[in-house]
Amino acid sequence: MAERQRADARRNYAHILAVATAEVAAHGANASLEQIARLAGVGSATVRRHFPTRRALLEAVSRERIEALCRRAQELSEQDSQHAVVDWLGELVGYCVSARGLAAALAYDAEAVRAHESTCSATVAEAAEPLLRRAIRERWVPPGLTVADLITLAVGIALATEEHPDPAGQADRLLRLAVTGLGPPR
Repeated sequence: MAERQRADARRNYAHILAVATAEVAAHGANASLEQIARLAGVGSATVRRHFPTRRALLEAVSRERIEALCRRAQELSEQDSQHAVVDWLGELVGYCVSARGLAAALAYDAEAVRAHESTCSATVAEAAEPLLRRAIRERWVPPGLTVADLITLAVGIALATEEHPDPAGQADRLLRLAVTGLGPPR
């Protein structure tokens, strides 16, 4: 019987996550947890048991995209450092713009950092760190630049363009504008 409950709990989790993914895609990071529970056919306590915080829900919804960004950072390590960092940052912004809720999941959370929780931003930062270290070594970017700075830039662009009539186009324009200022000091 206990094994059946675990299987039921796994199915329940997967169903809630699927509903949450659709709701976050439609309504962004502020998707209603109560609406997710209603659409999933469970109580709000069940949703909160699986996802105790909104951030936990957003991170679960964004997990596949985060893993893809991490894989992409590895693939880009073969390119020259300038193109690798710019391409990765462009993909990060693109994901944040296309996946409503991802920017909120990546936003800096001092409380989670203090609690040493594994967060989306920490996972992304770990994957992108080698790209940035190499770009710093090759003097393409200034030594004080951090992956957290790049994530903050991507999140800021995504959140600033979320309600724009052409969020992807505007985000790309703002990113290109920002990147021209990322070069080494002259």
